[in-house]
Amino acid sequence: MKKLIALFAVSAVASTSAVAGIALSGAASVSYDDNGALASATTYDADITLVGTAGGTTFTYSMDVDRANPATTAASMATTVGPVTVSADMFDEVSKDTTTSGGQQFESVDTGVTVSLDAPVGDATIGLDNSGNVTVSGTWSGVTVTQTMGDDDATTGSASIAGMDISITNDGGSTTWSIGTTVSGVALTLASDNDITAAFGVAGNTMTVSHVAAVSSAAAKVGTAAGTGTNGYGKMAVDSAKAYSTVAISRDLTSGAALSATFSSKDDSLTLKASVAF
Repeated sequence: MKKLIALFAVSAVASTSAVAGIALSGAASVSYDDNGALASATTYDADITLVGTAGGTTFTYSMDVDRANPATTAASMATTVGPVTVSADMFDEVSKDTTTSGGQQFESVDTGVTVSLDAPVGDATIGLDNSGNVTVSGTWSGVTVTQTMGDDDATTGSASIAGMDISITNDGGSTTWSIGTTVSGVALTLASDNDITAAFGVAGNTMTVSHVAAVSSAAAKVGTAAGTGTNGYGKMAVDSAKAYSTVAISRDLTSGAALSATFSSKDDSLTLKASVAF
C-alpha cells in the first residue's frame, strides 16, 4: 500500500509539473451583418491555442472550433540548444486558391524544418530550411534587414526614423512598403497600394477610419504543381474592385468582452460584433 501511495504521489507531482508548462488561450466572437441591401447574416468564430513549454522547447497547437468537426490551424515545435534554434512546422496549410483574388494556383507543401544560428557577427541570425532557402536577418544602427536567398528570394527592411515606422519588402522584383506614425494622438498608416488607416482614441475605446484602394484586374500567372519555373505555383487572376471606406468603433466592457460596430461603404453594410479573448 505504501508503494502504491508513493507511486501516486510521484505521478501527481509529474502531472502538476506538466500542467505548469501549459498555456491555454483563445478568442470567440459573434457578428451580425445587415449586408446593406442584401439579406442579413450572423457568423461565429472561436479559436483555441495551446502552448506547451519544457525547458528550451516549445510546442504550439491551434484549432478552429466553431464547427461540427474542429480543424487544426497550426502545429509547430521549436527548440533551442545554445546558439542553434530548430523550428518545425508540422501543419500543411491549404495554399491553393479557388477565387479570382490573385491567390496561389497549385497546392504546395507548407510543412518544413528551419535551422537558425545566432551568429556573433553584428547580431545577425542565419537560417536554413529544408527547401534550401537561406535567410540572414539582423539589426544594424536601428535598421532591421532580412534577406532570403533561394526559391523565395525576398528582402525586407524596417526602421523607426523620426517617429515613423517604415517597412519595405522586395519579393521577386515587386516592391511594397508601409509607413506608420502618430500625429496629435492619431495613429496613421499608409501603404504602397494607397490603403490608409487612421486610429483615434485610447486603449479600450477606439475609432478607426480606413480607406481601401481600388484594385486593378490582373491576368493569371500560370505555374506548375511542383512549383518550378518563373511563376512558381502560379497566381490566380484578379478581379477589379472599386475603392471603399470603413469606420469601426470598438469599446471594451467591464464584463471582459468587447463590442464593435463597423460601417463599410463597399455595400453600405453595418456589422455589429461581440468578442472575447483570454
